This record gives sequence, structure tokens and C-alpha cells, in this order.
Amino acid sequence: MKFSIVSARHLRPLIAAALFAVTSVATSAKDAVLHYLPLGSPDVTTLLAPPPLPDSPEQAADLDTVRRVVSAAASNEVAAANSERYFSVYNFTGVIGKFFNATNLPRTTAFFKKVQADARTVTALGKDYFHRPRPFMVDTNLAVGELEKNFSYPSGHSTENMVFALVLAELLPEKRDALLAHARLMGWHRVQIARHYPTDIYAGRVLAQAIVREFKKNTAFKKALAEVKTEVEAAQSAAKN
Repeated sequence: MKFSIVSARHLRPLIAAALFAVTSVATSAKDAVLHYLPLGSPDVTTLLAPPPLPDSPEQAADLDTVRRVVSAAASNEVAAANSERYFSVYNFTGVIGKFFNATNLPRTTAFFKKVQADARTVTALGKDYFHRPRPFMVDTNLAVGELEKNFSYPSGHSTENMVFALVLAELLPEKRDALLAHARLMGWHRVQIARHYPTDIYAGRVLAQAIVREFKKNTAFKKALAEVKTEVEAAQSAAKN
């Protein structure tokens, strides 16, 4: 497979388009209503180390890893990655069990929508701050399929899915390892389709842990989590009978 890096002249329109899109996202993120997080905490801009510099050997190695991962990805892995462009907590149903669905769990659905919205807001602020172009913006040979217009670091998929996994593990501690493994896999899928660098994925995992730590300090979160636990346990018990 042959790859080439686009010139600065060709890259500039891509960056400009991405900047416009992310500026819009960042404005809405700053104005977003947070449900279970205090404003500015966690501070993604100080929590995470900056991504590799654009012309550094570290960046070149990160991009080379993306190329190799994309080249090695099996068709079923690519299909799974593409199917996860839009996702919710119910992407974990296969790990948890068929009873874990929106029909059975209205309170759980509402709760995790708030959890995901908070995680997405924090991640969007990080993307706007670090302004890292996605791999396919740097190497257009990687630009396949429906392409995102916002920036790359940290990964939203990695952050949000790890947040899901960590919160779900509070509800279903016996499934903790499987939940975390699934979250890691969903993050890695994004590398397999060149939407993210590995460093974006790892940053998302770190950010997710910080977000959940802040959640656990929040009284409303703890109250809602207890209510969700009751609903999940009831649905799980009913499924066994």
C-alpha cells in the first residue's frame, strides 16, 4: 500500500475547514450545561500532555503506526469500526446481556445520555485546545469513508466509551474486566480506520478516568447511579426468571 503526506498547500484548506467546525463545537461546548461535573473540572488542558508536535519524530512514528494498523486491519474489524461511528451505552449490551436495552431501562438510558453529554463536552474542549489534525488530514491516502471535521486529540470515542465502561463497572463489578476491554477495543477501532492516532486513544483513557473521578464526587451523580443500579438489577433478575 502506497502512502504520501500532503503538502502544506493542500493541507491548509483541510485545516481551515476543521478549524471552523471545531470552533463551532467548542463554542457550544463552553456553553453546554454540565449534569454531573463542576465547570472546568477536570481541566483537560492541564490534565493531558500535549500531543506530538507536527514535524517531530514522535508525530512521524505515530502516523506510521496508523498506516501500519490500517493496512493490517481485517475487513470485519473495519466494518465494526465504521458501525461504531455513532454509539451509546448500549454498545455494551453484548458484554452485559440482552436484558440491557433501552426498552427495559428508561432511567438508565436517561442517566447515560447525561454521562455521555458531559464526557463529550470535556473532550470537545480538549480537541479545540490542542488543535491536532486527524491522521487522514495529514495523509489523504487514509481518507476513506465518511470523514469527521473536528480535531483528533483526545479521542471522543475512547473517552466516552471508557467513561461508560468505568460507570457500568460500578453497576456490574463482576463484568469490569470485560467492560474495560470492550471500551479499549472500541477506541482502537478508531485507529484501524485512521480517525485517530494511538496517542489520541491513550489520552482518552486517561481523561475518562479523571471524568469518572469527578462524577463520583457529585451528589446528583451518586443518587442517580443508585437509582440506575436498582433498575438494572431488576431487569437482570427478570431476565433470569
